[in-house]
Amino acid sequence: MMITASHNPYPWNGIKYKASYGSSALPSIVAQIESDLEVVQRANVAPLPPQKNLIQPLEPREPYLDTLEKLVDWKKLRDSGFRFVSDPMHGSAAGLLPKLLRRNGVTCDEIRGTRDPRFGGVHPEPIEPHIEALRQAVLAGKFDAGLCADGDGDRIGAIDRDGSFVNPHQIFALLLWHLAGTRNLPGDVAKTFSVTKLIDKVAAKFGRKLHEVPIGFKYICELMLEQNILIGGEESGGIGTNLYIPERDATVSALLLAELMAWHGKSLGELLAVLTAEFGEYHYGRVDLGLKPGQKEKAIAYFSNGKLASILELPVVHREDMDGIKLYLSDGGWVMVRTSGTENLLRVYSETSRADTTQRVLKAVTKMVRNL
Repeated sequence: MMITASHNPYPWNGIKYKASYGSSALPSIVAQIESDLEVVQRANVAPLPPQKNLIQPLEPREPYLDTLEKLVDWKKLRDSGFRFVSDPMHGSAAGLLPKLLRRNGVTCDEIRGTRDPRFGGVHPEPIEPHIEALRQAVLAGKFDAGLCADGDGDRIGAIDRDGSFVNPHQIFALLLWHLAGTRNLPGDVAKTFSVTKLIDKVAAKFGRKLHEVPIGFKYICELMLEQNILIGGEESGGIGTNLYIPERDATVSALLLAELMAWHGKSLGELLAVLTAEFGEYHYGRVDLGLKPGQKEKAIAYFSNGKLASILELPVVHREDMDGIKLYLSDGGWVMVRTSGTENLLRVYSETSRADTTQRVLKAVTKMVRNL
């Protein structure tokens, strides 16, 4: 059991249940827990007395680090001479990446590594603008990359040495390219419904079957338990591989990203340029809308009814409703609306081949939703 707000601000603190395989509980397990809780609540059962003999102390840090140490080529990392800075955002990943890198001869500093249940007043999600402190640290220290983790240490973000933000979709694509291509490891690919179409192209290049699932890593975990999934990822920076347990882990993702840089002797920006040259440009954006009561339902109904023929000058050519409503546009881009599973928000996602087009699509859809 974990007490965490995950990547959300601290007032969202709650309980996460992790199953015996070390990852998110499957929907079937959660349903059983909820059923049991309802039975207990209806029966008004008194709490059990404390049973301290059932509590066993555990210090998992060193066994955990020893396991992660086996995942990457340390000689390549040392020989590269790359320098890193880690930003755990005052969360549970504090100290992990620096210890692993330093004890293997790789330079790694850390910022925001002190324990703070309120995360220094910052939203502990490793995306812009919350990782501005990491950008400044990278530029001031002339590091080759900054690697960031969210509050409970399972989602990754990154800053290139020039200060550019490397978004979760790009990180997922780079890691897939590395594991399936550079390292030629076997296995399929899984992604959630809101992840970039770049993953489809990279998977196809290496002949990997692609599985698309609803939003939530629990669906990827379920696939990883049943099949050989080399890598699975979600839009928010949670990425898991079959080199490890079927779960997201920002420290594992950071190690593999550092290894990718060392393997090719290139910065994150240079590696992304290689991907862009081969697969084209993909510009992603997301807007979170706090709405009046009833507006979310109206928005989903509006985009579901099939009457919307175009957005801006772009005809709608196809619709999907796996999780939310996704509209595919004539230029190869897409836009999607979905109610948040954790917050009272409507999320609007879009991806096109041009940054300005993505922003125009997001603004147009936001205006449509506000006017409902």
